[in-house]
Formats: sequence, structure tokens, C-alpha cells
Amino acid sequence: MSDSKRILVVEDDPDISHLLDIHLQDLAFKVDVVNNGIDGLNRASNHDYQLIVLDLMLPGLDGLEVCRQLRSQSNNIPVLMLTAKSSELDRVLGLELGADDYLTKPFSIMEFQARVKAILRRVDMFAKQGSAGQDEVIQTCSLRIDVSSRSVFIDDLPVELTAREFDLLLHFARNPGRVYSRGQLLDQVWGYRHDGYEHTVNSHINRLRKKIEKDPQQPQHIETVWGVGYRFKGS
Repeated sequence: MSDSKRILVVEDDPDISHLLDIHLQDLAFKVDVVNNGIDGLNRASNHDYQLIVLDLMLPGLDGLEVCRQLRSQSNNIPVLMLTAKSSELDRVLGLELGADDYLTKPFSIMEFQARVKAILRRVDMFAKQGSAGQDEVIQTCSLRIDVSSRSVFIDDLPVELTAREFDLLLHFARNPGRVYSRGQLLDQVWGYRHDGYEHTVNSHINRLRKKIEKDPQQPQHIETVWGVGYRFKGS
């Protein structure tokens, strides 16, 4: 990882924020720490960060609202959300509002570091792929993907996707007909394989279908291969 990468930690528990700060610096990242949602939003909106580690429960603005406002500004900086173990609904809402990943408290530092590195590795990978195929446009039926602008259209109407939803769709579209298990998608799109997180893939695919399929119950683009996983049906 490049030592020029800067990470913003938004966490109101001083013990946790100090611990995250130390272990991110161990990975040679530059780290800024704030303890409330208002300062976190201001920092993220006005500075160049490669990742935000964002607690869900914050004074001022909670993590969901910070994430919502960032995405409404078309700010696609990756967000790793920290949530309480009991807040499944909030985790789902966080993903719907554009969080890239989440960790439930308590979590191990090794897992935290692995998630951070996986997110940044994925961002670098897709950036390189994007620059290599700057003029790449994928068209299948009514769906069009413009890689350079990271734009998606259905019947020439723009579709708003989160960064992770776009990466997932692009991965499928570049490999039409290939069947992927949930574990393979975690490896190749999320950048890690962690048992118990396959439902994260399901959540993203369900939301993606609602945005690109005319009838999400009978998808024409992302098909379920029962007992195996998913595949993209090309034109």
C-alpha cells in the first residue's frame, strides 16, 4: 500500500479511535481522526481521502446521514462502516446508502486491517482497469455501461449505483455467462473471502436488480443459478 494514502476515522469512542489510528499507521497510512458526524462530513467533503472508517452511532450526525449526504454530493470515496452487532437493519440501510463494507463490533484488528487493505486494493484494481479501457462501453439489450465515466443507463436513462454496485455489475458484464459463487464474488469484487459474509453479496445483488431489472422477480440480466451462485446474461 502506498504511504500517500490518507484515511479518515470518524469514531466518538476515544479508545476505539486511538486503536484504529495506531493500527492504520502501522500499515503506513496517514490518518485523521474526528469524533462526530458533522466534523466527519466536513472533512470528507473538503479533503482528499482514500477511505473513511465511519462509526454508525455518532453525535451531531449519525453514520447513515453522513454516508447519505456524501453520496448525494456524488462523493464516491469508499466507506467502511462500523456497526453494533444488533443493528442488522442499520447495516442494510448503510449499504443501501452507499457504504462499501461494514464490520460489526467487536472485531479483531487483523480483520479490520484486512478489510481496509481489501477495499483499497479493489479501488486500485478497478481504477487500473478503468484507465486501461477508457473508451470501453458494454451494451446488452437495454443496459449500457460506460466504464470511463462509471455510468449506467437503462433505455438511455441514467441509473444511480453505489461504487460497489457498479463494480459488481461491471465484473458480471465483463464475464457474461460465467457462473460465480458468492465466495468467488467476495474474493474478486470485495477483495476478501470471509465466512458468514455471503449475505452481503445477496444484499447487493438484490438492490442492483431493483435498479437495473424491469422485473426484479424475473431478472433478465443477473440470473440466479440455484445451488451455485449468479451469472450475467449477455446480449
